[in-house]
Amino acid sequence: MSGGDDYLAVFKTRAVIIKTQDVRESDKLVWLFTEKLGKVSTVARGAKKSRSPLFSTTLQFCYGDYVLYKGKSMYVIDESMLIDSFQDLLDDLKDLTYASYFCELMDIAMNDGEKNEIMFKHLVSAFYLIRSHAVDIKTLARSFELKILQATGYGLNFDYCCMCGKKITSFNYFSFQYLGGVCDKCRRTNGMNIDYAAGSALKYLSKASLESAYKVVLSDRVKRELYKLLNLVISQNYFKKPKSLETLRYLENFEKNKI
Repeated sequence: MSGGDDYLAVFKTRAVIIKTQDVRESDKLVWLFTEKLGKVSTVARGAKKSRSPLFSTTLQFCYGDYVLYKGKSMYVIDESMLIDSFQDLLDDLKDLTYASYFCELMDIAMNDGEKNEIMFKHLVSAFYLIRSHAVDIKTLARSFELKILQATGYGLNFDYCCMCGKKITSFNYFSFQYLGGVCDKCRRTNGMNIDYAAGSALKYLSKASLESAYKVVLSDRVKRELYKLLNLVISQNYFKKPKSLETLRYLENFEKNKI
């Protein structure tokens, strides 16, 4: 950081562009999730012009090094150097939808200025994993959802009954009120019955790295249960519901019904 007055402070940080919006004739509003500053909103002046050095580095999904200075009301992108544009994710509808969903989750779940280097690394890793097609994308999405719930204070409890505290090795009932697995003796309303395999998958994915998601092989039934459960948890605990989920539902229904 340098500069005399606070509004002249300069920051250099790696970042991923999670959202953009065109403003005026040639400027863009760009929301970055940064490694050092957390989520910040910025203005990229002249970025809509094809000859601007910011044109190719201020597209959604871009990952790079950004130099920002703090203006009187918001950050301004001064310089940028691309590490990976991830624009190839736009070539596949499913890849595009899931990448957009991860960005939307980051935008909804993380507060402005809330630093979280772990979630920054998870987001970058998720993009590379989507591109590689080495991990089942639905399983990757559930792993990412669990990571962001944990990062924002909604850590789900799968080791002990969230009602009585008894240690549980497996469970087939989830409590939305207490956000965790429930033993057979404590089953109540405001919860959801799930397959034991779904409970085991939740427990594993909540502790394993994103990269380890490839080790999990799930049936279509379990995938649907995990999707429904975590969708409800996210909808109930964040102020806004991700719109990308509507597209995800469409894609899943299309896959289910296609011949």
